Amino acid sequence: MAARLGELLIRENIISLQQLHKAQTAQQTEGGKLGFHLTKLGFVSEQELTKFLSRQYGVPAINLDDFQIPEDVIELIPKELANKHRLIPVNRAGAALIVAMSDPSNIFAIDDIKFKTGYNVEPVVAAEASILKAITYYYDEAAKARSKYVINLEELLEDLEGADDELISPEEEEEAELIDLEDAASQSPVIRFVNAILVDAMRKGTSDIHIEPYEKEFRIRYRIDGSLQEVMQPPIKYANALTSRIKILANLDIAERRLPQDGRIKIKLAGGGEMDFRVSICPTLFGEKTVLRLLDSSNLQLDMTKLGFDEDQIDIWMRNIVKPYGMCLVTGPTGSGKTTTLYSALASLNNEDVNISTAEDPVEFNFAGINQVQMHEDIGLNFASALRSFLRQDPDIIMVGEIRDFETGEIAIKAALTGHMVLSTLHTNDAPATVTRLLNMGIEPFLVTAAVNVVVAQRLGKRICKDCKIPADVDKSVLLKAEVPENLIGTFQPMQGRGCPTCNNTGYKGRVAFYEVLEMKDALKELVLNGVSTLELKAEAIKLGFKTLRMSAISHLINGVTTVDEVLGRTVSDYD
Repeated sequence: MAARLGELLIRENIISLQQLHKAQTAQQTEGGKLGFHLTKLGFVSEQELTKFLSRQYGVPAINLDDFQIPEDVIELIPKELANKHRLIPVNRAGAALIVAMSDPSNIFAIDDIKFKTGYNVEPVVAAEASILKAITYYYDEAAKARSKYVINLEELLEDLEGADDELISPEEEEEAELIDLEDAASQSPVIRFVNAILVDAMRKGTSDIHIEPYEKEFRIRYRIDGSLQEVMQPPIKYANALTSRIKILANLDIAERRLPQDGRIKIKLAGGGEMDFRVSICPTLFGEKTVLRLLDSSNLQLDMTKLGFDEDQIDIWMRNIVKPYGMCLVTGPTGSGKTTTLYSALASLNNEDVNISTAEDPVEFNFAGINQVQMHEDIGLNFASALRSFLRQDPDIIMVGEIRDFETGEIAIKAALTGHMVLSTLHTNDAPATVTRLLNMGIEPFLVTAAVNVVVAQRLGKRICKDCKIPADVDKSVLLKAEVPENLIGTFQPMQGRGCPTCNNTGYKGRVAFYEVLEMKDALKELVLNGVSTLELKAEAIKLGFKTLRMSAISHLINGVTTVDEVLGRTVSDYD
């Protein structure tokens, strides 16, 4: 392979014959691969070599410096195996493990990884020097840094209790001076405890942290894979100091306890990445409830093919978002992944020859090359005013966080009809109901049919834990209730999670998206203009090949990704 690579590089005029001979001499002396010595001697850059290898092997190239590899992915392959084959795991995608390799044709390495991990291997190519650098970093330096963050919440709670005399109880709060409250929040046990909660939540894959005071108790819960799980119940006398510490981190007013406040915390991770926490504090009957949403840009999935779309659904979506104008809408409840779908679309459209502007409330992730605007209702900066401003900024693509009212909807429709691609969200139960919602806002039917290209509705279901997946004994009547086609019953094996330490004995680990994609074909537009009901529109769409949320969930059930309970719990009947 070395000689073959050298010949190809010479043929492409990337290196000279003299340079090849020098690299081969170094290879004979020091060992290793030819590509490593070519880059080490400066005859070819890592980037240039990687692009060449990508073309040669027909696999994607990757720049490892642009990635923050998750700790749980690194742990899948031992360091010895990574060094032996000059490779490193990059990410997981369903049953596949994406692995960066200097030689993607090495079938022995691929077989070793399959046997060790149980995953199918999807190789990508990277320069050998970059892989060796990444192995050193992730298996040595980062591992040492991560060891500092081993969390024992019980020990920290005991440490916190040792600061009893320095904390302010709820009964004393009315008489306490502001300086006293700030001092209590700055005590090292409080600081360590709050830091530990943040880091522990990150390690457990939490999406939200709930810190809740009640009359006689104070509890902390994590939302993991869509469900809230209680972590602990610290004594209620610590509620004020802990809340104040979070306010200080988020640059909020610790003296204001009567009004809601919103802020943001950004912390640096051991591996060099960052984590954002969106902080919301709301006064309740017995104190201030705090909710922190974790926004991890390193885990943001922007590959449309890996979000959960079926192939035919992604074809419809991509075909419509690349049109020069029109409106593409995403709908679903809070926490259903609408923002991720929109960000994925923007990432695929983000090129240097287009001007993209977004109006968001809040801006969850920052993207290079996209003009993102944070809404501020208190000063009059809302979606409608931002949209008007965008139209004077020579835009090609506009994203509006949400169409909430007639004014925003009208401006968005007009923008879609005057040569702009508009992406936005609404809150409706399904895709056909989105059309009705726009009509109910007061937008004329002919404007809706002319502007709207496609509507996506989505939900997030729980994914069965891979480490404890077992066959499930599901009665035929339950499958029929879930609307599994009778001719398919018996042709597949429903699965479930037994419960293990990986999934905290829940049987679920991770999320899977259920999608329905409604393309506004001419037959459907005609029905809208004739004023048909949502049910009639949905029925006609199904005849034209429309796949509903329930159908999408059933396909994941058949593939062993989720359970029948999730199908029934996350989607509604197509016949209700």
